[in-house]
Amino acid sequence: MTDFEKRISSNSSLLQGFVFILLLVTLGCSESKETRLERFLAQGNDMVAKHNYEQAIDYYEGALELDSCFADALNNLGTVYYNQKNYTVALDYYGKALECHPDYIRAYINRANTFYETNELFNVLKDLDWVAKRKPDTLILHFLRGLTYTKLRDYNNAKVAFKEALEIQPGNAELIINLGTLYFYEKNYDSARLLLNAVLKENPGEPNGYNTLALIEAEQANYDLALSWVNKALAIRKNDPYFMNNRGYVYLMRGELDKALTDINESITLDPYNGWAYRNKGIYYIKTENKKDALRMLNQAKGLDPYIDKLDVYFKAAEELE
Repeated sequence: MTDFEKRISSNSSLLQGFVFILLLVTLGCSESKETRLERFLAQGNDMVAKHNYEQAIDYYEGALELDSCFADALNNLGTVYYNQKNYTVALDYYGKALECHPDYIRAYINRANTFYETNELFNVLKDLDWVAKRKPDTLILHFLRGLTYTKLRDYNNAKVAFKEALEIQPGNAELIINLGTLYFYEKNYDSARLLLNAVLKENPGEPNGYNTLALIEAEQANYDLALSWVNKALAIRKNDPYFMNNRGYVYLMRGELDKALTDINESITLDPYNGWAYRNKGIYYIKTENKKDALRMLNQAKGLDPYIDKLDVYFKAAEELE
């Protein structure tokens, strides 16, 4: 992988479309237990749609007071905590939902998605294997497999997964961009450029395509062109923390340290859980010969995501500072 960062993670629009909140229809008009359960569930779902998570939690917990094994409420509580990046609690609720409903495919996918965020990648694959045996034509199954294998640097299996997803949804631009990114990781830059330029010609509003082209040029030290590509990505998705962090990295490589620090700090403000931004801030402190802060930032990056590329290289560079 590269010093630069590509966002093909759970922030992806495809993944966001599969964070499941079940919107169930209220059954009947009588005040039966089932009716009250469904009403609590619908009210909770409405609060989630309005981003009123505390009220949503109250409604889902109201349902669980009626039925402590109501799997839909348990699953939806998991999603509320997932949206708040409280992944430990989210995993607990998804696990409880599966104890109550062992064949709950959506809870398996939600839990796999949460495992991805906590870097428990083999648990991701384990849950997805369960889904694959029961519903192999599920798009998100193959997409999330592709992301997971990418993070594990198993690019062959990642390509297989994305291609299987494309069989289900041919022409999906995001999937094609991820394939282009895999070619980039394999240092097959010409193939990556060819694929990305083709998909962007048909889908000029896809910022991740421009971001990946920026990755390619940054890897080859074409920093002016990299800056042009990442600025195109930001023009489409203003203040995106990943793209902003990437631009900060380009500024670092161009020696424009003040601009780099501004972008990296803004990226951290927008998303304080992105380990790549702390790594890049560590690089900033290496370049300004601040050993203590460089090591602090690099350790923070490692704690958030141990799969970040070349951390060992930057740790060594920081340790060599006076």
